[in-house]
Amino acid sequence: MQPSFGGIDFGTSNSTIGIVRDGRAQLVALEGQSVTLPSAVFFNFEDDRTYFGRRAIEDYTLNSEGRLLRALKSVLGTSLIHEKTRIKARSMAFTDIIGIFIDHLKGKLEAAVGGPVESVVLGRPVHFVDGDEAADQAAQGELEAAARARGFKNIAFQFEPIAAALDYEQTVEREELALIIDIGGGTSDFSIVRVSPDGARRVDRKGDVLANTGVHVGGTDFDRLFSIARVMPELGYGTPTKDGKRNLPVSYFNDLATWQRINQLYSNKANVDLRQIRQEAAKPHLVERMIDIVRHRQGHALAGLVERAKIDLTEQAEAVIDLPLTEEKLGIALTAGQLDAAIAAAVQRIVDKMAETVRAAGLAPDQIETLFLTGGSTAIPQVRDAVERMFPHAKMVKGDVFGSVGLGLALDSQRKFG
Repeated sequence: MQPSFGGIDFGTSNSTIGIVRDGRAQLVALEGQSVTLPSAVFFNFEDDRTYFGRRAIEDYTLNSEGRLLRALKSVLGTSLIHEKTRIKARSMAFTDIIGIFIDHLKGKLEAAVGGPVESVVLGRPVHFVDGDEAADQAAQGELEAAARARGFKNIAFQFEPIAAALDYEQTVEREELALIIDIGGGTSDFSIVRVSPDGARRVDRKGDVLANTGVHVGGTDFDRLFSIARVMPELGYGTPTKDGKRNLPVSYFNDLATWQRINQLYSNKANVDLRQIRQEAAKPHLVERMIDIVRHRQGHALAGLVERAKIDLTEQAEAVIDLPLTEEKLGIALTAGQLDAAIAAAVQRIVDKMAETVRAAGLAPDQIETLFLTGGSTAIPQVRDAVERMFPHAKMVKGDVFGSVGLGLALDSQRKFG
C-alpha cells in the first residue's frame, strides 16, 4: 500500500509533486509525461471548463474566450489576495483561485498514491514578503487555509532551499558545507546546510542548518524589469504629454508588465483611463498599441513573449518579440546586454542576500564547499557568473532545476508523516 502523504511545491512559475515510492523520492507526472506543471489556470468561457498548466496557456494563446491567471503565489501576503477578478458572471477571490489550483494538485497526488491523501508538506520561500513578518505569516496562513479547505488535514511547511538540500544530500559521499541557492519565479532563497550520508538518515536537522535567508526577487521580477525597460516604451511608457510638462502615468504600464496584475487592466475603468491617456499623449500612436493589447486581452501573451525572450537570451545574444496588433505587428529586437542592464539591480539584491547568508552562518565565502543550484532563474548567465565570482573555490552542482524542491518535500513528508 502506498503512503498517504506527499510533498507539493506550489511555485510561482511551475509546480511539482513528490512522493516516496520503494524508498526513493520521485516526482509525479502532472501533465502527460511532464512532472512539472506551469502554475496557470484558465477559465474557458466557451465550454465552461477550467484548465491548468500548459493546456491553460495553450487555450489562452489560441484566443479561446476566457480568463487566464498566472503567478498566483505572488499574491500571497499582499493586498491583492483580497481582491476579486471577474470570471464570466461572477467575481472570484484570489484565495478561491489558489484553492482550485491546489485542489487540482491534490487530485494528481491522490491518483499517484492510489487513494485519499490527508497529509502534505508544502514548500514555502524563506520570506513570502520581505521585511514584514506579519505579512509573511499571513501568506503562509492563506496557503494553509487554501490547502485545508481542499481536504488536507495534516499540513506541514518546509523552506524550499532546505527541501532542495534534502534532495542533494541523497547523492553526497562525505560531509559537506553546502550553500543551497534556489532562485525561482517569485523568490530567491538561500540556506547553508551541513549535508552528509549520516545526516540523510536523521529526522532532526536543526543543528545542520547554519543559516536561512531569502529575498522576494525571482524570474517574474526579471520579466517585469525587462518589459519595463525595453517593451513598455514601445507602448508609450516614459513618453511625455502633449504639453511636455510631465510623462504619462506609469501604473497601467506596470500592471501590463506584471504577471499577477495583468487582469486588473481588463476593466471599464482601465479602458476609459487609457483612452484619456492617449488623448494627452505626445505620441498617441504608442498608447494606441497599449489600448489594442488590452482591448484584445493579449496582456498575458505579451508577458509570455517577454519571458520567452528572457529564456532565449540565456543561450543566445539576440531575440525578437513579435505580437500581431490590429493595424500592425509589434516587433521588438532585444539583446542579452539589454537584459543584463535591466536586471542588474535585482541581481545585485540577490548577491547581497547571498553574502548576508554567509555572514549569518558566521562563515567566510571560502569556507563554502559546495554550491547547489536549483530554480529556473539560476540559468541566467548574469546570476550564475555572480555566484561564481563570490565563491570561486566552491564546487558548483546543478540540481534538477524545477524538481529538486519537490523531491526534497517528498523526503520531508516521509519523515514527518511516514
